[in-house]
Amino acid sequence: MEERAKALAARGIDIISLVGGEPDFDTPEAVKDAAVRALREGFTKYTSSAGIPELREAIEAKLRAQGLDYSSDEIVVTNGAKQALFNAIAAVCEPGDEIIIPSPCWVSFTEQIKLAGGTPMLVPVSEATQFAPDPERVVAAVTPRTRAIVLNSPNNPTGAVYPRDVLSAIADVALRHNLYLIVDEVYEALTYDGTAHLSVPLVRPDVRPLTLLANSMSKTFAMTGWRVGSLAGPRDVIEGIDRLQGHVTGNVNSIAQRAALCALREHVDYSAMLREYDARRRYMVAALNRISGVTCPMPQGAFYAFPDVTALLADKSQRGGVRDSMALAEHWLNTAHVAVVPGDAFFGPGHIRFSYAASMAKIEEGIARIKQVTEQPR
Repeated sequence: MEERAKALAARGIDIISLVGGEPDFDTPEAVKDAAVRALREGFTKYTSSAGIPELREAIEAKLRAQGLDYSSDEIVVTNGAKQALFNAIAAVCEPGDEIIIPSPCWVSFTEQIKLAGGTPMLVPVSEATQFAPDPERVVAAVTPRTRAIVLNSPNNPTGAVYPRDVLSAIADVALRHNLYLIVDEVYEALTYDGTAHLSVPLVRPDVRPLTLLANSMSKTFAMTGWRVGSLAGPRDVIEGIDRLQGHVTGNVNSIAQRAALCALREHVDYSAMLREYDARRRYMVAALNRISGVTCPMPQGAFYAFPDVTALLADKSQRGGVRDSMALAEHWLNTAHVAVVPGDAFFGPGHIRFSYAASMAKIEEGIARIKQVTEQPR
């Protein structure tokens, strides 16, 4: 959809994109200044493949402030959370192993598992449980080949934040069957309405030896292009991942590491960004629910809304024959000139992902256009 939108824009068509998976805010000035200082100081050489000690210590301090006890030698700095997740999967998954993923889910989880020779096992979640996984369904998916469970909270694409009881129940499953928990926490700072992000080993310290926590500077500090992530976990697994990374990419960009260090040490304030996301979230959900045939729950985290559009798909005559969310997204792009992401891409048929990592003006105009073309007379 991004490529289709760009192609139409290149033809001079005014396209509004609500597909963004990154903050539309700029990286904080203090962070950029730290990168400039690193350049001027000549900090442009190789570092340890696991990351500079100061940055790993800063991540250790951040985790400790959250109640999580990890030493710096249980942390590796990665090229974004995407590499952290791939490294974790590659480290624990043998060819033929199965890894369970609650779905809808982020698109790269399944592909990374396949790249490691594994088989992704999708376990559907329901809007009735606010898109939190059902532990009983997770248990039912466990086989002798199951090696790990992937968790993503706050969630992309649903915006769900998993509650304490769900996390504890899934920890029980992991302990009972000796399964790793590969946990994507990149949206941890983006929660709303007093909802708190809970890290699994904080809820259940006994599952810490089986838990790998992936995180990133990208969403919290608007540092997507800097490509700085991290993985924390048991020392033996982290040592193996460090060796793997040393042979694949080596260290993360040295200048970006200094910038990330500044963001963590200086406690860069992202509260204004969070307040703006909250305002956009409330507007977007209310506006989507005013479109006939669209129902949208209020997301608790991240910066996505994930409305149900099955009523529109059922009304094929009005929609010009669209039968799935992919066709509906294409229809909206061609008629309303608004780009969104079909839920089918996330294994969430009948839904569309809207990003509110876009200006309020774009959100207002984009949803108004969609409402107009959706409710126009037959």
